[in-house]
Amino acid sequence: MAAPLDPEITPEEYRQRALLLADLGRYDEAAGEIAAGLTAAPGEPSLLATLARIHLAAEQPTEALAAADRAVAAAPETLTGLVVQAMAMVDCRRYVDAARVSAEILRRWPADAYAQRTGAALLSESRNGQEALNAAWNGVRVAPAEAEAHLVLAVVAARLRLFDLAQRAYAEALDLEPAIGDAQSDVGIVRFERRRWAKALEDLADEATLPLPIDDPAPDGPVAGNGTADAPYPSPFPRRYPAPDRPDPEEPPAHTSLSWTGEPVSRPRGPVLDSSRDDDATLRRGTQIAANATLIAAVVAAAMTLASDGISRMWAGLIGFLILGGVLIWVNGKLPGPLGLALARVRAGNRGLAAAFYLSLGAPLLLPVYALVGGVIPLVAGMVLAAVANMMVLIRR
Repeated sequence: MAAPLDPEITPEEYRQRALLLADLGRYDEAAGEIAAGLTAAPGEPSLLATLARIHLAAEQPTEALAAADRAVAAAPETLTGLVVQAMAMVDCRRYVDAARVSAEILRRWPADAYAQRTGAALLSESRNGQEALNAAWNGVRVAPAEAEAHLVLAVVAARLRLFDLAQRAYAEALDLEPAIGDAQSDVGIVRFERRRWAKALEDLADEATLPLPIDDPAPDGPVAGNGTADAPYPSPFPRRYPAPDRPDPEEPPAHTSLSWTGEPVSRPRGPVLDSSRDDDATLRRGTQIAANATLIAAVVAAAMTLASDGISRMWAGLIGFLILGGVLIWVNGKLPGPLGLALARVRAGNRGLAAAFYLSLGAPLLLPVYALVGGVIPLVAGMVLAAVANMMVLIRR
């Protein structure tokens, strides 16, 4: 029911009254205040956006999307309208439209901290992948001192099963603002986004059955100005967990915040899940298979030139494609998920192994090059790439 209309009350006062009621969990009365404000100012974008948030908080996505669409129609250039529209689209399972709006938010406000972290989180909800992870990391770059930026990075990383990165980002969010740990139990709409991301992270942690980290002493050694052990880290970030495209430091960074489960820890104990170890083992074995097979094939092709150069080149071209295709099929069959996602996880924690795997895939491609142009150079180059890939795997082990 709409609140009685008072001509002396401005639309903004109606909105503030609605926010107070929503913070008490009285969403129906809050919606009534907004309805009264819209009677005085039909089509007011701020009132419509607030109404959409109220419906989202009350788990009424269809009504939220209707209000958000009206807010965007009234003010297409307003960030808040696009944000609630994307949220409502996600909750209505219109993921393609939500991804489009999220990408638009990221594109139009590249230097706005709120836009970057919210756009990244919504893109992750609607179309998760490397683009969402890059956007979440950019949100941290734009606002490294804001806890919600790190919270969003934790959510996006957890959805990609990059649990070590997710735990470090969440610990950083707690260091910056300990109240983040209780955000999922909040009510109201003032911090609705924070509650949404915290609840998503809690659900992801439950689904992943994350083990409890234990207390252990911080590592001895030199400490940098931000209080963590020395390791390469790009300024101006206040903590040293690596970017998605950077390897982990040799020593895990020390944390003094809460863990996923609320228990105090000084730093996480190793990877949160064993999936990264499975990825490492599979890619390591795939690298060795491709490299060794290429070395053998190149030697055989060189020996066959003594009998016939044409037969040698034809055989090399065929066997090169067979090696490449066979290794890719074997690796995809052994991995628990897509190869691209596994490579992203490995690049985050073991860049050397990822480079060796790429080299091992490039080596057999030089055999078809030899088949096309002839000469000893492609064969030698393929053998060198294969030998380097093998050596990198052995050294990393």
